[in-house]
Amino acid sequence: MSSDHVQSARRPVTGAGASAGPALPDGSANVPGGTAIVPTGSATVPTGSAAVPEGSAETPFLELLARGAPADAYEQPVLLARAAHRPAERIAALEHAKLLALRVRAELEGRRRREAELSALFETAHDLAGLRDLDAVLPAIVQRARSLLGTDVAYLTLNDPIRGDTYMRVTEGSVAARFQQLRLGMGEGLGGLVAQTARPYVTDDYFKDARFQHTGTIDAGVSDEGLIAILGVPLMLGPHVIGVLFAADRRARVFEREQIALLGSFAALAAAAIDSANLLTETRSALADLERAHEIIRDRSAVIERASDVHDRLTELVLRGGGVHDVADAVSEVLDGTVEFTEATAAPTDALQASRADGHAVRHGDDWIAAVAAGGELLGALVLRGHPRLDPVDQRTLERAAMVTSLLLLARRSAAEAEQRVRGELLDDLLDARDRDPRLLRERAARLHADLDATHVVLAARLDAPVADADEEADARRRLWSAASHLAATRHGLAAARDGGTVLLLPLQGAGTATELARRTAHHLGTAVHEAVTVGASAPVEELAARPDTVAAAYAEARRCLEALRLLGRTADGAAAEDFGFLGLLLAGDRDIAGFVDRTVGQVVAYDERRGTDLVRTLDAYFACGMSPARTKDELHVHVNTVAQRLERVGRLLGDDWQTPARALEIQLALRLHRLSSPSPAQG
Repeated sequence: MSSDHVQSARRPVTGAGASAGPALPDGSANVPGGTAIVPTGSATVPTGSAAVPEGSAETPFLELLARGAPADAYEQPVLLARAAHRPAERIAALEHAKLLALRVRAELEGRRRREAELSALFETAHDLAGLRDLDAVLPAIVQRARSLLGTDVAYLTLNDPIRGDTYMRVTEGSVAARFQQLRLGMGEGLGGLVAQTARPYVTDDYFKDARFQHTGTIDAGVSDEGLIAILGVPLMLGPHVIGVLFAADRRARVFEREQIALLGSFAALAAAAIDSANLLTETRSALADLERAHEIIRDRSAVIERASDVHDRLTELVLRGGGVHDVADAVSEVLDGTVEFTEATAAPTDALQASRADGHAVRHGDDWIAAVAAGGELLGALVLRGHPRLDPVDQRTLERAAMVTSLLLLARRSAAEAEQRVRGELLDDLLDARDRDPRLLRERAARLHADLDATHVVLAARLDAPVADADEEADARRRLWSAASHLAATRHGLAAARDGGTVLLLPLQGAGTATELARRTAHHLGTAVHEAVTVGASAPVEELAARPDTVAAAYAEARRCLEALRLLGRTADGAAAEDFGFLGLLLAGDRDIAGFVDRTVGQVVAYDERRGTDLVRTLDAYFACGMSPARTKDELHVHVNTVAQRLERVGRLLGDDWQTPARALEIQLALRLHRLSSPSPAQG
């Protein structure tokens, strides 16, 4: 604290039981009124010292210093000399000796006072060091502060870091209840200012001092207590203020600098004592907690050893790739009973729900049920058979086994979902016909045990059952995707969620057809999700890695087939595009004419383009002539054997059944669409 904030006056110097007059600037004593008065009683000079000897002028003053006479007694030798009409030189010498003696006396008084203060500080530190409880430390601090400074009241406030203010903690000499319950905001009142600035403040008259913020609550409390002069010093721990120590009087008083410094030193001891008491309390609490923990550890040592053994066995089992049934077998050995893992639907409902709710194994007759759950999902149960009496250790063992089982199930599910995502990403890349390196596509497929060089069929699957709301529909779609992903993994294919349904890329194995594969897939998925699933399939496709656009075209074909099935009311069924022919073209929503032409006569058109032959024109003429080779040769102006050779080539390209009525109708329609979509000779 700077000297600008401290108002002080010299403290009256006291001797052996009598008060001295005010000290002069040079340290000498001043006689009130300037008149020498010889006091009576104890202040009178002894008979032997009444007469001023003619010897040294310092002698009477040395005697006064030796017996600790009050300050006004030092005027007597001078007054006696004057009364005896001593020479002026003698009187001057006595005056000079008196001043020197008063200075020595003031110095001795200051040293005695400092010695008393240091002694008090030492005793305070000793007393505080012996205290072990904060509730005993704080009253001792306040009581000692009041005693040291001789004030009417002493009190101590502590900062509240949560509320951001400082509150009255302990008072000594206080009589007002409102004062004892004061809370001061930071910066409010003298104490709030000390707490905020971490500097001591002193006021001679609190209510007339405008240096700090007055509030109605604080002023009312101070008024109730009748305080006038207040000194406050901060309690510091390092750079932080933890509270304020006050000394106050109910009358006007000037606190000296030495008193401010003394209270500051005492506040430092008090802050350290408070910190020590807090640390000791925390240490005691920690020791008590440690003792309780030690008792628990000692009481549960056997339980921990047994649990550790179970944990080691289960950990080893998980690390070597064991399954849920392996966990059940291991726990069966530990519990000397029969433990089984069952699906949630096979366990007793009430016991299973009770175990799931409180997280503990529940007794059910002679059995124990431990729910295997993760989050809000019930995955199954561990059932301990024929073991009606189960001690707490074995019960916890069964519960831990259920937890390990849930982790195993979640790990396997996560691995399966990760594989499903990878399969879906690869199929998405193929469906989007992105420019990919065929070698990388084959490597990605090989890691999923899929062969892109094999013949595949693209299938589009969709649920047909009505749903109540969007959430239920989304859940049904997730179940369909999950079932399709599982089917694709077991069949070495790929699956992905797309366009509100699911798309699969499955290899066409053996002598089966795309139609048979579509029907089997619809039945399998419908059984898995317990809903009606309709599946449309494309024609078989090949060279998927080298021609990714083939997959996209096949998917479009499968979706048209799926739409045709739904329009025909054939839900929960499967079919391929080859089953519909030109009817698929009529029923499909986007009328893929080019795709129909390509599927029906595309091989003939491609043969003509590669070889420069005239098979397409021959087919047109053949159908126009009522499928008569003789009339066809006249239309084309070629030999009949040429017509026969061309028709034989067409049969090898389109199949032996190309002249059946159904095929012939589709081929004629495709030829006409091809002719209409080709440029006319004038445009070519």
